[in-house]
Amino acid sequence: MRIVTWNVNGIRAAIRKGIDRFFEKIDADVWMLQEVRCLEEQLPKDWSIPSGYEMILHPAEKKGYSGVATISNTEMIEEGRGMKGTIDPNDSEGRVLVTKHDDVLLVNTYLPSGSSKEERQQYKETWMSQWRDFIRPLLQSDYTVIVAGDLNIAHTGNDIWNPKGNAKTSGFLPHEREWFSDLLGDGWYDLFREHVGPDEKIYSWWSNRGQARAKDRGWRIDYLLGNEAARDRMKSVEIDRQGGLEVSDHAPVILDLH
Repeated sequence: MRIVTWNVNGIRAAIRKGIDRFFEKIDADVWMLQEVRCLEEQLPKDWSIPSGYEMILHPAEKKGYSGVATISNTEMIEEGRGMKGTIDPNDSEGRVLVTKHDDVLLVNTYLPSGSSKEERQQYKETWMSQWRDFIRPLLQSDYTVIVAGDLNIAHTGNDIWNPKGNAKTSGFLPHEREWFSDLLGDGWYDLFREHVGPDEKIYSWWSNRGQARAKDRGWRIDYLLGNEAARDRMKSVEIDRQGGLEVSDHAPVILDLH
């Protein structure tokens, strides 16, 4: 089974830039997309998802903002949207979509960014705490559980090209990184790191400024986290940098399961 997570930075723009080529090339069973920034009725009239797939789109209430979508060629059952009883109980920003695919449970997540202003950083940190509580019980599930998406945090110095220069930047703040360590301490596995080891510096997002993509000055903020069953089934994980050069400012992250 092949599963991909990808922040597409606006699905309408991604379609114009050729995302269909990557659907064909990567040939995944499930695509978890973030930052789709589109209502269903806003999708291009001459575009459709690949033949044999179905899509669940969970947009934000605000047009042109946030939102996630999961596309699958296996039977897909929607298990829920958002996190009840939290800072955004109706998930008005379209950030969490839970689906089941045979014996695999997927949590498509787009964690808020805190880079725009202090109020959003505070919102992000509250959301982080509540989301960690939301996914923790899934560790006890009988399913293979994959929690994937743009988590807007680079965990270690090997997940960012300039750790010293970004030590005070949202997404690499010491307490954000500590939170990520605690998240893994709960029992989640960073499947990319499990596969490639701790020292590889391979990124999944690049700023549009300063020739960051051309110079490969990026951050790894797109993750596939798994429970123990997922780690046991993991065959490989890779980041397709070309997708981040042609379609989005993020690259697709590809997981193959036995």
